[in-house]
Amino acid sequence: MTDKDIWRLDAHEIAARTRTGDVTVEEVIGDAVQRMNAVNPDLNAVVQSCADTAIERARALDKARAGGAEPGPLHGVPVTIKVNVDQTGFATTNGVPAFKDLIAPDDAPVVANLLKAGAVVIGRTNTPEFSFRADTDNPLHGRTHNPWGRHVSPGGSSGGAGAAVMAGIGALAHGNDIGGSLRFPAAANGAVTVKPGLGRVPAWNPSQKAERGMLAQSMSVQGLITRSAADLHLAMPSLIAPDPRDPFHVPLPWQGEALDGPIKVAFSREMYGYDLHPEVDAALTAAHDALRDAGYDVQEVELPDVFDAGRTGYRALMGEVHTLMKTDIDTYGSNTIREIFGTYFSEFPPFEGDELLAMMAKRSHYARQWSLFLEEYPLVLTPFQPRPFFGPDRDTQGPEGVDEVLGCAVYSYAFNFMGLPAACVPARLANLDAGPQPIPVQIVARRWREDLAVDAAAAVEARAGRMCEELWQRMD
Repeated sequence: MTDKDIWRLDAHEIAARTRTGDVTVEEVIGDAVQRMNAVNPDLNAVVQSCADTAIERARALDKARAGGAEPGPLHGVPVTIKVNVDQTGFATTNGVPAFKDLIAPDDAPVVANLLKAGAVVIGRTNTPEFSFRADTDNPLHGRTHNPWGRHVSPGGSSGGAGAAVMAGIGALAHGNDIGGSLRFPAAANGAVTVKPGLGRVPAWNPSQKAERGMLAQSMSVQGLITRSAADLHLAMPSLIAPDPRDPFHVPLPWQGEALDGPIKVAFSREMYGYDLHPEVDAALTAAHDALRDAGYDVQEVELPDVFDAGRTGYRALMGEVHTLMKTDIDTYGSNTIREIFGTYFSEFPPFEGDELLAMMAKRSHYARQWSLFLEEYPLVLTPFQPRPFFGPDRDTQGPEGVDEVLGCAVYSYAFNFMGLPAACVPARLANLDAGPQPIPVQIVARRWREDLAVDAAAAVEARAGRMCEELWQRMD
């Protein structure tokens, strides 16, 4: 590797080299920007470049280090920020043309924490309108493409983040997740992520005019999409640093107490009436074997009902969305997003009134069931979706399309509703008729134990290999 290939380095490798002075931050960021300029025009993953301010910050970090300042744990690591989160001086567009001039007055906690740790923002990444699709396209910034090819969606709503980090645009990509928006893009692009549990990462947008609904507050989390599990272990301790602007943040350390081994992993192939595609089945088997060989005690068992928890949670969320967001969607949204939401409301009939309050209360019932289950099995290995990732605009194709995108994805949003952490990691690369694409699995963990999920993801990654090297060969 030459210094012109610095963009290929993972975040932990970049931080190690910049902290020792083996390479300057300016060199790292310069190469990252060159990579962004080379591949982003074809992908449209980054919709606003921060190159000028990134180079200025890189020089300032180099100068500070030369003057004796202690480098942060993410010193010089290039990152991207999703356009639905505040970054001082930039528009928080959320993919909506009417919001193109909504300039953030201050950094959101997640941005502030990354900067405090020494990271450098090189660009802002795309999201669908209102960040409420599992695909990424909008009338303001356009469509993001998957670097594996245009036969497969880049996922959403953090689709720009997933496509960017896997294409080599920055070593870390910020994203968020209310029903799968970190895990869908990780799954689609072959990246690694962990959806943090409730209260783990401080969150708030200084530009917002009103507080979000209670389910949005309790289901939505901030996180990172990376190319390796090791980078989650490096970066998440910085991301979870406290911020008083989030009064419900839980200030626990990233690394929990070691568990007596071997750690028991509950394993299920149950898909609640959906057929499991052979490639997904093969990925689950590969992950099962990887965890077993790494010393985990993997047992195929019956799980507490995921389908009921997931459907109840998403119908409750749709009830809140219908009450608090529908006016904005109708006023500012495109015909496409209005039609998609119409199908959402049909697929997930919104709970209303007393029933909505009752189903919000029932959230504790599901969470308690899982809390008791996770006492015996600290980790759970599941499918993420029953079939390989869908193509672009599948969710615009009526009820059948929305069912393939979201209806079958109960393993995703069920754990948002219960506030439990869940990692997503590729376990297999499938060569399908339409083209190659990664096949992921999901690993759920006990509350506050994201580190256990990431450890298990690393074990799967060690067996399956990292998808980025294969992808870069294909891109070149």
